[in-house]
Parts: sequence; structure tokens; C-alpha cells
Amino acid sequence: MMKLLLATFLITFGLSFQASAGEALSLTAQETYDLVKKQGDQMLFVDVRDPVEIMFIGFTDAVDTNIPFKLADRSKFLADKGRFAMNPNPDFAASVEQALKDKRLNKDALIVTMCRSGSTRGKPSADYLLDHGFSNVKYIDHGFQGSGSKEGKKAGMRIVNGWQNEGLPWSMKLNPEKIYQP
Repeated sequence: MMKLLLATFLITFGLSFQASAGEALSLTAQETYDLVKKQGDQMLFVDVRDPVEIMFIGFTDAVDTNIPFKLADRSKFLADKGRFAMNPNPDFAASVEQALKDKRLNKDALIVTMCRSGSTRGKPSADYLLDHGFSNVKYIDHGFQGSGSKEGKKAGMRIVNGWQNEGLPWSMKLNPEKIYQP
């Protein structure tokens, strides 16, 4: 009983601190997977990558839904960066709120976001949600694909940490019920 009270206090304190700080805290991929297994019906796990990116990199059915934080603009190629422009999804917060409602959760429920690396969309999407009235948002540090190796024959390849590299369930098969389809 004492452990339950302590856990409740820590969670409450953590949520209060996080909401006032305005900056999302990170979780590892393994911590997120453990949360999904233990309390998946009490939280929302969102893959915030563009669905085309998911199609080429892989997907985990452990997520509740795919709601892109940014969408690739295939009409604007950024030659200096070697990629297409990424524009904010104007429906992001509203879509997350609807996904919560679909699970019979409110804006105080735990939301975990995941992008490819954790830094370019995972954390910014979580911070964005905190700024838009969601009170308990975290992101997966190192995201789905992880970090690039610093040395060796595989230098630059994303083979360090992240969902895929921690041996968590994923595949190249996409779940059409979970993939963003505007």
C-alpha cells in the first residue's frame, strides 16, 4: 500500500513539474514498451513520423496510432539538405485529442511520442502538445531507428539504441488501421 501511495505521489509530482516546465521528459524505447504492456489502455502511444517514412523504415504495432507532427512536402526539395521540406501538420493537436477521446482518455492521460531519432520530431512534438494543453507528454529518446554509429564500417548507420536496435517488436508491415491517411 505504501509503494502505491509513493508511486502516486511521484507521478503526481512529476506531472506537476513537467507541466510547469513546459518541456517534455524522455523515456527509453524499453520503458515505453513496458508501459504499453502494463497500462496500454491508460495511455496513448503516437508515432509522429510521416507515413511514407514509416513505409521505408518500419513500424511497430505497439503504437496506438500514427499522427505525423510534420509532413513531407514533395513539391519542395531542399537541395542543400538533400531532402524534402517538412511542414507542420496543422491538425496534429486536434488529431491527438481525437485519438485520446477514441480511447476514452482525456488531455491529462500519458501520451508518448516517437519519431525516427527522438530529437527532430519526438521531443518537439511532445513539447508542442504540452504547450497546447496536454499535461502528461513524454517522448522516446533515440526514437524508432536510433542513433548513427560514430565509428567503424557502419559509421553513420542507425544501429545504436532506439526501438529497432533494442530488439522490440517491429516489422516492415504497416497496420492500415493505425497509419495516418488524410
